[in-house]
Amino acid sequence: MPQPAYKRILLKLSGEALMGDDAYGINRATIVRMVREVQEITALGCEVAVVIGGGNIFRGVAGGSVGMDRATADYMGMLATVMNALALADTMRQEGMTARVMSAIGIEQVVEPYVRPKALQYLEEGKVVVFAAGTGNPFFTTDTAAALRGAEMGAEIVLKATKVDGVYSADPHKHPDAVRYARIGFDEAIARNLQVMDATAFALCRDQKLPIKVFSIHKPGALRRVVLGDDEGTLVHV
Repeated sequence: MPQPAYKRILLKLSGEALMGDDAYGINRATIVRMVREVQEITALGCEVAVVIGGGNIFRGVAGGSVGMDRATADYMGMLATVMNALALADTMRQEGMTARVMSAIGIEQVVEPYVRPKALQYLEEGKVVVFAAGTGNPFFTTDTAAALRGAEMGAEIVLKATKVDGVYSADPHKHPDAVRYARIGFDEAIARNLQVMDATAFALCRDQKLPIKVFSIHKPGALRRVVLGDDEGTLVHV
């Protein structure tokens, strides 16, 4: 069996990634495919923590949040991530995996509260830990939550699953001649104004010397290739 290049990873999934071709919500076939890809890397011996976004659900109510207090809207978004985390964990259960959902905001009747030592214990036991509700604070994105939890869990790398297969010199959808970077340093990415993550998350990863790998979650087998250290996506390094 091939050996993974990383023992412990933090996988950042956007809520939109769960929609598939639907306008909003969770596409059943899409979430099953993603779970099976995670299952492949756990079979390699990789310890996996996941931070999930909530855009697929919050998008449906975003129109009603216009003019709403920013903190209130952010809390609504956090609750959407809890719904996604529950769906992800339940799909993992159906696929024969063991997952634990931990929320940064207290909803004890539904999910466990986030407790760092407990999360570390779950990872060491081979369970997948799904972190919900972002950082638990408004004004911070789930990208920042991914950087924070990655650092707290001692992850070797943050894997940012996106719609494109890496970081490009320009938007590849608008510029067909755009070049994909195989590797790029944090400072160079900042100098070139490449939007890898939001500024807070990016600065946290840089300060903690936590590399980021950007890859396409829609590309079959890409997650496994990333974990095995193949030339997939873009590595942002110190």
